Amino acid sequence: MSVVLRAAASERGPALLLRPWEERDIPELIEAYRDPVMLRWTRMHVTDEQDARRWVEAQWAGWSGGGRLSFAVLEPGPVAGSLRLVANVVLKGVTRGGPRAEVGYWTAAWARGRGVAARAVDRVTIWAFETFGDDGLECVRLLHQVDNLASCRVAHKCGYVLEEVLPARPPFPREGHVHARYAG
Repeated sequence: MSVVLRAAASERGPALLLRPWEERDIPELIEAYRDPVMLRWTRMHVTDEQDARRWVEAQWAGWSGGGRLSFAVLEPGPVAGSLRLVANVVLKGVTRGGPRAEVGYWTAAWARGRGVAARAVDRVTIWAFETFGDDGLECVRLLHQVDNLASCRVAHKCGYVLEEVLPARPPFPREGHVHARYAG
């Protein structure tokens, strides 16, 4: 499945292009993972080209299997016609006939504070319901640790409602929030 999505520009940033990951994204992926905030909130770390290649190949495998659909989120770059990686958004656990899926994301340091995550998560959520709703998708969940206040704000901006607090359990050292958004 080759899916390209677009999120409209906002007062805080340009339009976004969401597409499956490509090999040419590797240098910016490595750069994004140099950020200590990324290392704190993500489980799979990318430190070099080999790690980045494995990471991108894992995203391709998710598309091939159909259960993990990961999008590179890009915006116009500094050079006319270029694109710059600003985020990743993934729809996880989606199955034909399954009532639930989960959305996850990260935002590169250079793109934070401009509404990138909220616009990308909202766009993927809408796409998920449009694409899988007739097959039974009723709810998309967004999970984060309770101390990740930025993720809590993204969830609220995207219409996800706090449903429960999960106890801490490995690999998560703190309690977590479960936010949900329902079809319709």
